[in-house]
Amino acid sequence: MAGVSVALAALVFSLSCLGSGTGATVGGPDGDTIFLSVNVSRVLKVVSERFLSVAIDASLLAEEKFMYLLSSQKLRTLAKALTPGFLRFGGTKQDFMVFSPHTRSNAALRPDDASLQSIVMHQSNLSAKGVCNALVLPNFLEERLKKEWAEQEVLLQKEEIQGHYSKVRFSEHAVDLLYSFANCSGFDLIFGLNALLRTKNNSWDSRNAETLLNYCESQNYSMSWELGNEPNSFEKKADVRVDGYQLGQDFLHLRNILKNSKLYHTTGLYGPDVSQPKNHRKDLLQGFLETAAKAIDACTWHHYYVNGREASMEDFLSPKVLDTLTTKITKVLQTVTLASPGKKVWLGETSSAYGGGATGLSDTFVAGFMWLDKLGLAAKLGIDVVVRQVLIGSGTYHMVDANLDPLPDYWLSILYKRLVGPEVLDADGLTNSGVPGRKLRVYLHCTNKKSPNVRKGAVTLFALNLSKKKMEIIMPSRLNRSSVEAFVLEAGKTTGSRPLTSRLVQLNGAVLKMVNDSTLPPLHGITLPPGQSLKLPGRAFAFYVLRDASVPVCW
Repeated sequence: MAGVSVALAALVFSLSCLGSGTGATVGGPDGDTIFLSVNVSRVLKVVSERFLSVAIDASLLAEEKFMYLLSSQKLRTLAKALTPGFLRFGGTKQDFMVFSPHTRSNAALRPDDASLQSIVMHQSNLSAKGVCNALVLPNFLEERLKKEWAEQEVLLQKEEIQGHYSKVRFSEHAVDLLYSFANCSGFDLIFGLNALLRTKNNSWDSRNAETLLNYCESQNYSMSWELGNEPNSFEKKADVRVDGYQLGQDFLHLRNILKNSKLYHTTGLYGPDVSQPKNHRKDLLQGFLETAAKAIDACTWHHYYVNGREASMEDFLSPKVLDTLTTKITKVLQTVTLASPGKKVWLGETSSAYGGGATGLSDTFVAGFMWLDKLGLAAKLGIDVVVRQVLIGSGTYHMVDANLDPLPDYWLSILYKRLVGPEVLDADGLTNSGVPGRKLRVYLHCTNKKSPNVRKGAVTLFALNLSKKKMEIIMPSRLNRSSVEAFVLEAGKTTGSRPLTSRLVQLNGAVLKMVNDSTLPPLHGITLPPGQSLKLPGRAFAFYVLRDASVPVCW
């Protein structure tokens, strides 16, 4: 009789979901079952409130005119929703950038663009009340720049493939535009300095950086700093070899410069932004930390799962590929802990596929499986901050497209920011035999205390289903008495045969899109009654807020 009662309850629940008009939460007889195992008696890890942060690729400075895109009302609306967070300005191109004051170039800005005067940034304007709303890119210029940027991206991609990078000069006006974007959006700006400016004895030549620092200080720009991007590849990119010891000396030199600044003497310095560990790269990180661990506020490294030019959709859905992150994180944490116990570790640049991303994959719905799993796994293992490459910039792993419209990973990130708190709890999804499920991956946090209508002790479960089958998640008795607010994300409808490559995403069956350039759509969940299992469709991911969980460590 007990089995009949359970089956009847499941049938009633399925019918109630159908009646509510949301097929997204309905299970089925062809689904598999996962049992959620949790330990909510203690907090496993606590990450930064800026855990999910983003980058703007320095390639945007390929021509200074493209920095005007940062004054787009649409882009600023999208950016604000991702705060609090760090905004990293860096990448490969940063080591080919030279600050050249009074050399502002507006080659593509025509004489009739008089309205641009309202965009020119000075400190007196930046501190004025309401100035952020006034500094908006005119529509006609935005459309022109978006078209030209799409053309520029093709050239940048060729540069990436050939491995030959042209030098870029930028003026104080570009810095003004960048700082205004960060400041008006609510980000904490991290600026990546050029480490390939070297002296004859191969130490860092800091003169250009000091000129930039002096300008930023004169404008009272509050910001943090990095030095160099992926120094392990300097030899390949610029025929310059820098070992860990020398890199450490360069950072110590920069820290001393910052200490002598009235504004930046306590500012953040992050590095060394090495690539993910391989034998020689690990040695570089170790040598750097032995020399200059005291100079940095957090140790940064980069991670990508696969080569963008070789990646397949199967890679994005492979548990084996996703599991490689654990190995990489563990190696880096061991190296940092041995050299500098207690030093925070960041994923200072990361996305799905290196080489600019995987065309037709990294900017589509399927990329969300790598992104959400990385957020869950990184937090669980103790990474303090994850910087997503990129919000805007060259490549195909961006969060907004060439028209500045949000892509699936953007919406996923917004829900994460709103619903997931920094406190990590212990959770696993187990099969009938008691082993972790490979195709359904689960993570549990305290709910973000700034979420609308959040209740004390609420927790947020997020899950991704790599299988084509629907999955049923059986909740433990400790959490089963809570009502659930479900946010289920599935690929938007497409006309092709590969729905996972859609650039649209559905939240509980409704396609997400901006209301207008100043307004995001409401992101509402669907309330499910307590005492029921959760149904997650195949090839989908979801956030479940257990509002009445009353977990003491989440109060």
